Amino acid sequence: MVAVFTRLRHSHSPPPSGDEPDAILVRRALQEREAFAALYLRYVDEIARFCFLRLRDEEAARDATQQIFAQALAGLPRYRESGQFRAWLYTIARHVLANQTRSRRLTFPLAAAEEAIDPGLTPEETAAASHERDALLAAVSRLPDDQRTAVEMRLAGRTGPEVAVAMGRSHDAVKKLQLRALERLRNELRHEDDQEARRGA
Repeated sequence: MVAVFTRLRHSHSPPPSGDEPDAILVRRALQEREAFAALYLRYVDEIARFCFLRLRDEEAARDATQQIFAQALAGLPRYRESGQFRAWLYTIARHVLANQTRSRRLTFPLAAAEEAIDPGLTPEETAAASHERDALLAAVSRLPDDQRTAVEMRLAGRTGPEVAVAMGRSHDAVKKLQLRALERLRNELRHEDDQEARRGA
């Protein structure tokens, strides 16, 4: 199945699905297995970004992404169309990622940290930026699961309404989650800064 996805993703003529609703693509996929590739192409980059933000490891994120789509394809006959395919996909993603985080100790690869830093910075500024990024991602990883998911999906490029649909919540509920998460992050990072200042005094 992974080979099917890979082959179709790199084809010069991918399935024309840009304007078609998910419901139509799901119906096609139920009739013909390879038609699921249209849904894969639509959501793979988004899901991969979400996985990377959660796992902070490129190889692990790729593996998780393939697991998520494998489970989605296998479970498609049980999916009940309600206009919430993206939300269903994120539900699968959260379960796969929860299993991975329970089974491995997460680390943030140095190469990924370096890629996120402005190459024009001085060595001192580069070290400070890397430290701040690590501190932020570590703080995000300690958020309650619903807050963490909301923040990571925004970091992955989703809009507020898209996050709400994917999480199966109202937009107002997601905004409250994000506000609580940001306040918690501010407090935690401020506390860490205060501790570092005291150690350096």
